[in-house]
Amino acid sequence: MLDERVVARRLDDLRRRIVASGGVGVRIVGVTKTLGPESWRIARRLGIDAVGENYAQELAAKADDVVPEDRPSVHFIGHLQTNKVRLIADAVDVWESVDRGSLIAEIAKRQAGRQPQVLIQVNTTGEVGKNGCTPGEASALVDAARKEGLRVMGLMTVGPTDQDLVRTRSAFALLRRLADDLGVEERSMGMSADLEIAVEEGATIVRVGSALFGQRS
Repeated sequence: MLDERVVARRLDDLRRRIVASGGVGVRIVGVTKTLGPESWRIARRLGIDAVGENYAQELAAKADDVVPEDRPSVHFIGHLQTNKVRLIADAVDVWESVDRGSLIAEIAKRQAGRQPQVLIQVNTTGEVGKNGCTPGEASALVDAARKEGLRVMGLMTVGPTDQDLVRTRSAFALLRRLADDLGVEERSMGMSADLEIAVEEGATIVRVGSALFGQRS
């Protein structure tokens, strides 16, 4: 069970880490995958900017349990099968892992009239099998999303699997350059282990799980 006082202390520590790395106005997405619905309520009470979920069915279950007025902003941050969009369309505020045209079309269909907010996920590490479009595909996906009526807030990436510091910095710097070239504002990058590098390289959103909620079992 989560202890709200412990999470509050960790949130203060996290904010200090961000400031110490030069971050100004960096928003925190608290990653609540595998945690119960109370994690959403705690995030709302503590003023965490948003919660992030990786799995459609888990997100849908939490949305059934937590009334809208008790929810923070909900970001979907995991790989998403197109046929699962309908399960969570009513609960997601920001889609962070948009990486292909079929997903763009389905989100536009399921959230018609809401101008869905999306981030284009880019594979900036070149790892085979990793989710995200290639850097060269990002511009076309931004254009496609806009044509479908989606609001493209920016780009998202995940650091290298091996957490190599040099490769991590390179990946995050690449995302920043892409965002600048495409004229989009948001850069969602950095998690508990590579937060400082992400902020130094221009993150506007960080996605943090263990540094807020502790290690998952």
